[in-house]
Amino acid sequence: MQAKALRPEEHFIQQQPYYEAVGDEVAIFEAAYRNGLPVLLKGPTGCGKSRFMEYMAWRLKRPLITVSCHDDLTASDLVGRYLVMGGETTWVDGPLARAVRHGAICYLDEIVEARKDTTVVIHPLADDRRTLPMEKLGEILEAGPEFCLAISYNPGYQSVLKDLKPSTRQRFVALEFDYPKATLEARIVVNESGIDMAMAEQLVKFAQMTRKLKGNGLEEGASTRLLVHTAKLIHDGVSPISACRSAISEALTDDPEMLVAVNELSASLF
Repeated sequence: MQAKALRPEEHFIQQQPYYEAVGDEVAIFEAAYRNGLPVLLKGPTGCGKSRFMEYMAWRLKRPLITVSCHDDLTASDLVGRYLVMGGETTWVDGPLARAVRHGAICYLDEIVEARKDTTVVIHPLADDRRTLPMEKLGEILEAGPEFCLAISYNPGYQSVLKDLKPSTRQRFVALEFDYPKATLEARIVVNESGIDMAMAEQLVKFAQMTRKLKGNGLEEGASTRLLVHTAKLIHDGVSPISACRSAISEALTDDPEMLVAVNELSASLF
């Protein structure tokens, strides 16, 4: 059996990520970690969930293994499978098994995108058992105290087909994320991009305008992530209107009428 080692440069966060708490999420995560409780992050796309996980991994000094979930993700993708290597059949751990073996934080991003029969594999890890059945090996991995399971999803994209089952979500301590307040969001944009505060405040104002269109032509408004992208373009010499069009408007919608409407909003500010 091959249990792939974790390389520090690959999974350990070497430098402190920039993150500003908006509530008591850091304290709650740390308490959950100390008590071996899994954590669920829920909130809109681009509001800082992944950055929060990087910050907590750095703070707790644990390696972070992130899995971006998708429709084709299978249980074998998470747990592991036999592969033919050098003419021999070898077992290779998946990311979830590697995290359990090495006491890492395993972060399953957008868990509802995975197939429901795949998410069931995390249930024994997310309750008092804290075990991972390795059916193909006839083995059961027991998670040590340093292992942590975290998942995330965007409630705004919930549907009958893509929802988190109660049998899954009720195993987790939940942390709700949202876009920061205007003053904090502007400060984040300044720190991440290097633009001046006045421009950052205008970008945040524009984002808030687009967020009011959620459900009225837009599935989501401009995220903090998109604001940072826009600010970096502006800092590099791109005009604010062009930066907003490329990094925000075109990223939010393909609908011609909505593109005109969103571009008009940016033109009113810049």
